[in-house]
Amino acid sequence: MFRTPLVIATALAVAFGLGILSSIYALRATVGFGAIALGPWTAFPAAQTVDADPYAKAHRARDGKLLLGGAEGLAFTAASDSEGRTLVENCRYSISGITPPARLWTLHAADRSGNPLGGIRKGLPSGLNAWSVLRAADSSFTIRISAAASAGNWLAVPEGKAPFLLVMTLLDTPTAGSSGVIDLAMPGIERLDCADA
Repeated sequence: MFRTPLVIATALAVAFGLGILSSIYALRATVGFGAIALGPWTAFPAAQTVDADPYAKAHRARDGKLLLGGAEGLAFTAASDSEGRTLVENCRYSISGITPPARLWTLHAADRSGNPLGGIRKGLPSGLNAWSVLRAADSSFTIRISAAASAGNWLAVPEGKAPFLLVMTLLDTPTAGSSGVIDLAMPGIERLDCADA
């Protein structure tokens, strides 16, 4: 008598549980479709527009983050260096080159969820922008990323071994609405050394 309702309840619980777990996995696996990769940097130009795919809309709803509109800017993230090795806090990196044209750009380190890194001592540079960075005569720049202080342009990360992301946001840039974004260049990310090597 109770066997049939129990089987039905078990089947529904399994179906709903697997459905929810697969949805969570799908949202963690991708930010959406239409990614643009320039070296180690990746951007999703349509993620914040009306034309965004369902995965990008779901990410936006889950994270509750305010994204830039298509004409406002474009956020690039890098989880690895130019040779494909994961960015980790106990290594030193050098970002060199130029950015695509933009009125302003910002750079900061973030955790794997995209939130700014915590654990950086007060007063250390946790972010840089186009107006504060020192440049060479040809407008190129070099930024050192490490837990230990470095001369010149330096972006601090916490002391540890956790992986992190670099987030470079181009604001008021023609790149955001350009179909020729593939022809643009982003700065390279080079691993210099690691504390445990």
